[in-house]
Amino acid sequence: MDKSILIKKYFEEQNVVGSNIQSFNTLLEKGLQEVIEENKEAEPTIIPHNIEKFKIRFGRITVGKPRITEADGSSRDIYPMEARLRKISYHAPIFLEVSSYINDVQRENFVAEIGKLPIMLKSKYCHLEKCSREELLKHGEDPADPGGYFIINGTERAIVCVEDLSANNFLVEEKDGTFMGRYFSTQGSYKIPLTIERKKDGLYYITFTRIKTLPVLILLKALGITRDEDIMRSVSAEKDYEEVMLNLFEFTEIKEQEEAMDYIGKRIGVPQTREIRIERTKEILDKFLLPNVGMDAKQRLAKAQNISKMLKKFIEVSRGERPTDDKDHYMNKRIRMSGDLLIDLFRVNFKILIGDILYNFQRIIKRGKLPSTRVIIRDKLLTSRIYSSMATGEWVGGRQGISQRMDRSNFLAMISHLQKVVSPLSSSQENFEARALHPTHIGRICPIETPEGTNIGLRKNLAMLCSISQQSDEQALLTKLRTCDLREVV
Repeated sequence: MDKSILIKKYFEEQNVVGSNIQSFNTLLEKGLQEVIEENKEAEPTIIPHNIEKFKIRFGRITVGKPRITEADGSSRDIYPMEARLRKISYHAPIFLEVSSYINDVQRENFVAEIGKLPIMLKSKYCHLEKCSREELLKHGEDPADPGGYFIINGTERAIVCVEDLSANNFLVEEKDGTFMGRYFSTQGSYKIPLTIERKKDGLYYITFTRIKTLPVLILLKALGITRDEDIMRSVSAEKDYEEVMLNLFEFTEIKEQEEAMDYIGKRIGVPQTREIRIERTKEILDKFLLPNVGMDAKQRLAKAQNISKMLKKFIEVSRGERPTDDKDHYMNKRIRMSGDLLIDLFRVNFKILIGDILYNFQRIIKRGKLPSTRVIIRDKLLTSRIYSSMATGEWVGGRQGISQRMDRSNFLAMISHLQKVVSPLSSSQENFEARALHPTHIGRICPIETPEGTNIGLRKNLAMLCSISQQSDEQALLTKLRTCDLREVV
């Protein structure tokens, strides 16, 4: 059988950069709205004296198709080739539904243009998406061009995929005979690292934002598991671990949830009274401990159960009952594509836009006037900030080189550039294991294409036949599992 027929058939139906285009489509369909849901309301601190409450609410967000407004005011569709030749950007307007409320009564409701978003070629919102070969030639495009890049000020720029450790996944590693458990809790704009370790005193300690080296057992008591028997069961119902017993004996004097909260408050150095200390601790535990599980008081018990399971895994690995986790295994990695990286950029800059809206509102209030919300939205702010990152490659979080000028030396160079994957690890450090070829790369990462020198193994390329699945909606999956009848599955 001629195997080339299968390869030819695959590329007739699939695009080399299809996963990247799908990622950008997901951003437009779901990602932008998710960011708006995270920042639904804005409340100015300075309001007129005769008003008790003033709120600005943000609703549905939509993206138009790429258009250009000429000097005479006329507006029309623009195609990529014209954007290249005229040295302009291929972008589409972002429309957001905005409403303002005075004392919970709606004052105004309108749809405003809040900025421009660069549109990926051949994506859902691009004019070339469903064009035939003849139509592509008519618009000056190469029919073999896969798309998957952007046009910024006439320059073709590609967003490079970033390889990262998977979030919300507890990994236990061993280094020089000591074990360390790491967990990156990610929810929306929150990405909080959490570590579990065992010190020389035999106690287990947990570290996360605002709280350093706190005994794990104290945290479990503060989250609601106060009885020693319940703590033992939550860690393991089958075995009685002597290590947990030792930790329980150390803190027998702390029996109530509030006592544990007060202990944590003193540990982090809250100087106020006991009541304020407990309230501050509750706020930290709800907001900064495992935000992916939940961010309200109802989820404290679920957080305690999660930490118990992490502790159980840590004990089993340190006792040799389970193997350590391999960070370089591709099961423990995620590839962040253009849609994921642009969501990060939009999230940060949308918060800046909200801050600017509130600043403009309060500035006019000080003059004794009540402005219309429509007047105080500066659409150029969001546009300029997104375009600055796209043009320079400097991304949120201090990352550089995310957006790069696309290599057009030849067709294969272009395909190679669009398939590039970079690791966030520093090229000046050794990181031998991260640079090595891993068995799980087969079929996913090209085993040959990587640069020589300091970047070897840290700059990789996706395999030609590799396709990447999009992140599934966790809440929708959990809802389905809860409503699923297990008898039907069996």
